[in-house]
Amino acid sequence: MEQGKHAVQSRWFAGKSKSKLRTVTNEGGKRDYDSRALDSQAILLLAVQALLGIANALSGTFLPVYLWKESQSFALIGWFNFTQYLVSGLTFWLAGKWVKEHNKMNSLRLGVALSGVFYFVVLMLGKSAVTYVVPLGMLIGIGNGCFWLAFNVVYFEITEPGNRDRFNGWAGLLGSGAGIIAPWISGWLITANQGERGYSIIFTVSSIIFAVAVVLSFWLKKRETSGTYEWLQGIRVLRERGNPWRHAVPAIVSQGIREGVFMFLIGLLVYIATKNEGKLGNFSLITSLVALVSFWMVGRILKPHRRRTAMMVGAIAITAIISVLFWPLSYRTLLIFGLGTALFMPLYIIPLTSAVFDLIGADENSARQREEYVILREAGLTVGRVIGVSSYLLILPYIDRSSYIVPSLMLLVGAFPLVSWWLMRGLLGKGSGEHERASSRG
Repeated sequence: MEQGKHAVQSRWFAGKSKSKLRTVTNEGGKRDYDSRALDSQAILLLAVQALLGIANALSGTFLPVYLWKESQSFALIGWFNFTQYLVSGLTFWLAGKWVKEHNKMNSLRLGVALSGVFYFVVLMLGKSAVTYVVPLGMLIGIGNGCFWLAFNVVYFEITEPGNRDRFNGWAGLLGSGAGIIAPWISGWLITANQGERGYSIIFTVSSIIFAVAVVLSFWLKKRETSGTYEWLQGIRVLRERGNPWRHAVPAIVSQGIREGVFMFLIGLLVYIATKNEGKLGNFSLITSLVALVSFWMVGRILKPHRRRTAMMVGAIAITAIISVLFWPLSYRTLLIFGLGTALFMPLYIIPLTSAVFDLIGADENSARQREEYVILREAGLTVGRVIGVSSYLLILPYIDRSSYIVPSLMLLVGAFPLVSWWLMRGLLGKGSGEHERASSRG
């Protein structure tokens, strides 16, 4: 199962004689900055993420619908997500010491296990789950925090700037693949089994898949730990004049503002417009199929020097497509929005994610503090998501006054990718050796 200490002790830094990042192994081997190949550990990490994606696509797509059907409350769903985002971010910060100084793989496994426990608890609570949305939000928040902290650190360690776009492309492709089949199956099961029994089936299957993911994760090698966790490193970094993270973090916050609302509201709107879980499954199938092709193409053709243009085009497109939501709410309207978003989202999200992780590896010192920088990134996402869902909660008292309230909110928060691109434009399309020059320009 677990195969002892990981043999690779990684250092990501810009060499003095070359403006390329390189990873030096204990055996003395080197991985080329320009190599786009993924090793067996990267593939295994993608497999664990894919299982997580399948389990979440089976049940997570329909969880807001399940809560809505039992409560008829937009506020309840908002508070569930608010709690989840807040606790997830706090977990990142608190678990950072464990991941940096002890065993990051156990954090990853605990996160997967708690996600499975979450759906098992929802299954056991049944309709009374609406009474416990805050504790449930805390439970899934802890699970997500433990998993994604460890995942992002390991992802950084096993990829290089040369293959980071490819890894992200594959991650998006696998996530889209999960979104094609799993929600469609869930929608069919819920419809065929008259709702409550269907939900019980998908929550059970999700719990089982999470258990399989935990078992599979034991083939991920234990990685060496080094250094001492710096609790306030993120604050110190943001106080440094000219530090590129002063641009990157607000860009990440802008990313989170959009995600905080769109991650749960679109699926709920599809159900409200159709009153049919099967239709929601079809929506996910169609949009995820388009996203799969788009992630595959972008992952294959995108190179670091093209990131700036790609992200700009993606940000403009996913903002412009929100305009269709001002049409009368219908399945057709939402499908047009979903297809446009699926087509252009990879152009926005892959360059942003890759550039931020390249920034973590900009020099030897920042690479040594990769856990702190991953947590800084998550802190930005958490702040953004909390701002986004808070704006959602604030407009709820006025939601019945006009049919334009919700689309106006979505346009407001959905335009933040443009802000994200504006802030990141100086850090996109650069080689690792250029980050230092970007820092000196502020």
